[in-house]
Amino acid sequence: MTDEPVAREQIETILDAVRWAPTAGNRHLQRFVATTDPGTLRVLRMVSPGMIAKPTAAIAVCVDHALVAEYGFPPENHGPWIDVGTATATLLLAAQAVGLGAGPVSSFSRAAVGVVLDLPEGWVAELVVCLGHPAPDQPRAIKPARLTWRDLTHWVP
Repeated sequence: MTDEPVAREQIETILDAVRWAPTAGNRHLQRFVATTDPGTLRVLRMVSPGMIAKPTAAIAVCVDHALVAEYGFPPENHGPWIDVGTATATLLLAAQAVGLGAGPVSSFSRAAVGVVLDLPEGWVAELVVCLGHPAPDQPRAIKPARLTWRDLTHWVP
């Protein structure tokens, strides 16, 4: 990613798209925290070993566990993580649509990220999505095997 700042309007467009992501039971148990602050991003990288890129913006995809409990769901309920997945997929597509590069990071200290982002009580960051303008020169990609849908699918007779 380049060091060019991400415009707040781009982030707001992404967040507006993300609110339309499908959610388990249409309950919207996911929450988002966005930042473009260079100091916050620097500290966020320090507590996120999986954050290889140097983003100029980031959005944390969180689960509001207080709301999960309010709905009466047990802690092992998988619905909130479905919300995280659909929100993240929508966020990544929206970032691409506004011309930004984006990459999810799951390797980080949840407790430290909670402090760095001053998360409200009950919110837990599950993914952090790095955002930035793609650099013209990209590292050489690892050549993955070209899988087809047939490679990924098991048909039940």
